[in-house]
Amino acid sequence: MPISQAAQRLPDDAVYVRPRMAHYAAVSRQIMAALENISPSVEQASVDEAYLDVSGLERLIGPPETIGRQAKHIIKNTVGLTASAGIGPNRFIAKLASEYRKPDGLMVVHPHEVQAFLDPMPISALRGIGPRTAPALRQMGLERIVDVRQTDPALLERRLGLRLAQVILNQAHGRGSDEVQLHSVRQSISKETTFEQDIVDQARLRETLLWAAQEVGRTARREGLQGRTITLKIRLENFKTFTRQRKLPAPTDDDTVLYRQAWALYRESGLAEHPVRLLGLGLSDWQQDAPSQGDLFDTPSHPSEHAQTPQRDRRTRLFQTLDGISNKFGQNAITLGLRRKT
Repeated sequence: MPISQAAQRLPDDAVYVRPRMAHYAAVSRQIMAALENISPSVEQASVDEAYLDVSGLERLIGPPETIGRQAKHIIKNTVGLTASAGIGPNRFIAKLASEYRKPDGLMVVHPHEVQAFLDPMPISALRGIGPRTAPALRQMGLERIVDVRQTDPALLERRLGLRLAQVILNQAHGRGSDEVQLHSVRQSISKETTFEQDIVDQARLRETLLWAAQEVGRTARREGLQGRTITLKIRLENFKTFTRQRKLPAPTDDDTVLYRQAWALYRESGLAEHPVRLLGLGLSDWQQDAPSQGDLFDTPSHPSEHAQTPQRDRRTRLFQTLDGISNKFGQNAITLGLRRKT
């Protein structure tokens, strides 16, 4: 449940606990590394979810149930957490199976069991069933997946459109991709923080954006990514959330560029006088292996000057040094400073 929705249901004296996102990410990396002991084909889907290709491992490890128990055992021994495992002939079935016996569950759906597994489920189990689609299906008398599977495809297409109807029908018949993507590129990198008290102090907000810019920039450089689109996220005291975006003329992974552009977006947002509950910064729209942009506010001394100027060379070395120190001594070992000028 989004915090904005939860806040409407909770009493005024509810206590909001700051999440430990860096810790969650570190534990997630431990889990993903541990799962590679089972299969080299591991696709991380989120901070707490992954797909494994375990085809062909029966002779090495044992039947699917044994593979699932081993995955749960490895996670428990590595980080002390329970996990739910689902095994099926494709990603869709495996995902549903993992949700079937939560928490700490294990569910195996063999190919010949797929339809019996799906049919009794409500239509809400299908992906793509949103607040508009569900009522439309129920008006057609479709309450369970078996109802969708047995309905006339032409009726479904007229009601939902060809594309969505095909997606839902494929799921109702248990069809889905079985491909595990080993090197999927993330769509964006973002960092945000929720304040214990609403903040109006501009200096504190600037410091927070600088911290977020450094975290995003460090991650982008580590993954070899440079982005063109900077996103600012602001949540106010009433939990209303706003985003502002800016597309840059060239891709960047430069902390200073990220900070200055995010701060400019904040100043131009029309929200600068409002108390802030959450502040975040994101980078997306990748161009991999792009030449370094450097600082947007650096002006070349000559029109023919190459993009990689001596000053930008120095900036590249600077960030390499900062990243090296942070990797060795921790993320808070060294940070960029703020100029007084706004």
